[in-house]
Amino acid sequence: MRKGVIAGLGVVLAGAAVSGCVVVDASNAGNNGRPVALESETIRYETAPCFGTCPVYAVTIAPNGKGTFEGKRFTAVTGIKPFQATPAAYHSFAAKLAPYRPSQPEALLQPGQPGCENAPTDMPSVDIVWSEASGSRQHLNVYYGCGSQEMRAGLRSAPEALPIAAFIGDPRRPR
Repeated sequence: MRKGVIAGLGVVLAGAAVSGCVVVDASNAGNNGRPVALESETIRYETAPCFGTCPVYAVTIAPNGKGTFEGKRFTAVTGIKPFQATPAAYHSFAAKLAPYRPSQPEALLQPGQPGCENAPTDMPSVDIVWSEASGSRQHLNVYYGCGSQEMRAGLRSAPEALPIAAFIGDPRRPR
């Protein structure tokens, strides 16, 4: 009898451990069917060059606020610079990006594709990857000559939630 109780307890604990990694929101009502951020996910936000002096950098951040900035071109800091934000800053950054997070694994808004048939040239773009500990991910790549002004402004302003302004440099420079 005692072995049966112990074995049953082991199954219950194993089930609890596995289910602790998964967030299930059956309704997903407040998120319009978009994926919900998990506490173990990281976000990588990377800008691409334009025809000019747009800052080119990548920033990766985890929910605990631990992050890495990598300045590539036209930034105040060149190279890799670790930083520590607050968890609240991470959640603010994630919330600013959430409306544009794709529900499928990949979404590209590039010239010549639906929704971007007649785009201006020489604009920068942004590449965002949401990566979960499970290995699943969503990827968004947006050319700033495409999409709505609201979306472009939302994506451009999201990094303002993070303590990286001094790494990027002069905010008056075009992004």
